[in-house]
Amino acid sequence: EKAVYAFGVAASFNDTVVYFTDIQVLDSVKLDKGGFLPKRDLYTYQLKNYLEYDLKSLDYTCMIYFSENKKKLEKEAAKVKSKYKKNKTIVLMPIAPEAFRFKKPEE
Repeated sequence: EKAVYAFGVAASFNDTVVYFTDIQVLDSVKLDKGGFLPKRDLYTYQLKNYLEYDLKSLDYTCMIYFSENKKKLEKEAAKVKSKYKKNKTIVLMPIAPEAFRFKKPEE
């Protein structure tokens, strides 16, 4: 069974800080027949809740990127970060893995 990897990105139109997580292995998750991550909206809400409650950062739009291919996801992460880096006013803020981890949503 293949591992599923994911990372999250959170951006706001009201702030110059863009948050991102490390690439993480999602615990006991399988992609569906279409290759999509089941309940992916709940993973984005986990990140949004972390930002709002723990970091007091409101009005962020959160995205999750996922793949069974870690190399492909690392390339995607680099591409996403470089897009944000092009804008000199944006600050990329990593979220430490010990501070936030995606958890499998309850069934």
